[in-house]
Amino acid sequence: MILQRYGKECKNVYSKLSRQQRRNTECSISRPLASQISVKLRSSGIKQADHFRPVTGLPISTYFTSYKLKWLMDNVPTVSKAISSNQAYLGTMDTWLIYKLTGGAEGGAYVTDVSNAARTNLMDIRSRKWHPETCRTFGLQADMLAEIRSNAEVYGHVKEGPFKGVPIAGCLGDQHAALLGQRCKPQQAKNTYGTGCFLLLNTGEEPQESKHGLLTTIAYQLGPKEAPQYALEGSIAIGGAGVTWLRDQMGLIKSAEDSEVVASSVRDTAGVYFVPAFGGLLAPHWQGDARGVIVGLTSYTNKAHIVRALLQAICWQAREVMDAMQRDADFSQVQLLKVDGGASNNNLLMQMQADALQIPVHRPSHLETTSLGAAFAAGIGVGFWTKDWVLNADPDRSHTQQHIDSSQSHVWHPQVDKDTISRQYSKWQKAVKLSFGLADLAEPDQPSES
Repeated sequence: MILQRYGKECKNVYSKLSRQQRRNTECSISRPLASQISVKLRSSGIKQADHFRPVTGLPISTYFTSYKLKWLMDNVPTVSKAISSNQAYLGTMDTWLIYKLTGGAEGGAYVTDVSNAARTNLMDIRSRKWHPETCRTFGLQADMLAEIRSNAEVYGHVKEGPFKGVPIAGCLGDQHAALLGQRCKPQQAKNTYGTGCFLLLNTGEEPQESKHGLLTTIAYQLGPKEAPQYALEGSIAIGGAGVTWLRDQMGLIKSAEDSEVVASSVRDTAGVYFVPAFGGLLAPHWQGDARGVIVGLTSYTNKAHIVRALLQAICWQAREVMDAMQRDADFSQVQLLKVDGGASNNNLLMQMQADALQIPVHRPSHLETTSLGAAFAAGIGVGFWTKDWVLNADPDRSHTQQHIDSSQSHVWHPQVDKDTISRQYSKWQKAVKLSFGLADLAEPDQPSES
């Protein structure tokens, strides 16, 4: 079982001849370099931010693998030479791990799965094959890339060590694994509250092209002969990272857990709105030049108002993404949001989220839904579980989770009326607009947000 934990957008390049890893990029490219890549693409005739979206489901953004790889090709001679001479294998972290575990240079499997491949901006989202024209745009050939497989099948067996002979049968990107771990079927959504937030909505067997700033992606494909499930995804850069900023950079709280206590000491934000665009905004805005703003400060404002405003900002960002999903999808409102991730332990945050969305929020007893989803895929891959059981069993009563205290499962219902929430949300949206175009305020030697 392979669990992709390091970001499906990270890219490895390694030589066909030595099979040694040549270069592992950082998951983030500095903003000046990101701008250079965008300029080069536009100079080649690609003018629209949604140029690739009809094929790959993704907007132009250096958040995705192909742009990082393009930077390597343009700036690292050894990588450029290996690729131009067809002497390089390319893959995300899952590809590298499976390759190494199954033998590496001695016959290791060179594969990836549909969910990780969907993040490269090189895969045709409908055919689930590498798209030759898009590959050529980035200076690649499709046959350089790993074979795309489903999320639940045997890719190979561990070659050596204490797990020798164990089949590797499940592989998913982290958020796709969490979607499966939450047992999200069509028209069901989950949000993972980690460093950032990642809200995914299962849209069924047909991809929904987003017109409102979301990503079209594979949810999961549970077997090589199974139809894939698709999803709309909204990636939010700052979730729990905002709480960390309050603690480490500002000293407003002593611990992440303290944020709930401090924020609960006031009944509202006293008109303070916080847009944590520390390094730009992702979905649904994709505004790279946005920067963080705190507005509405008065002499009455204290640290508790600012802490509460940050928690509220996490919820408003999820509201923006959910609203975009409702406009893109062709069915009525999502009835429930499933949640997981470390910050979902914050009960106040979850209540505020239910209020912001005006729908119930459900936290399962088992918060490690990413690990659970990977386990489900592996179990299906080796025939231990069926797809029907995985998607339909009661998550709090299944025999695999009898050791978990089901009392930890909780549902929050909205407690603030819709009109009040609508007024507050419109004020948040006003604050968001104020955050745009502020990147040039930084001093020349000021480090950029990674």
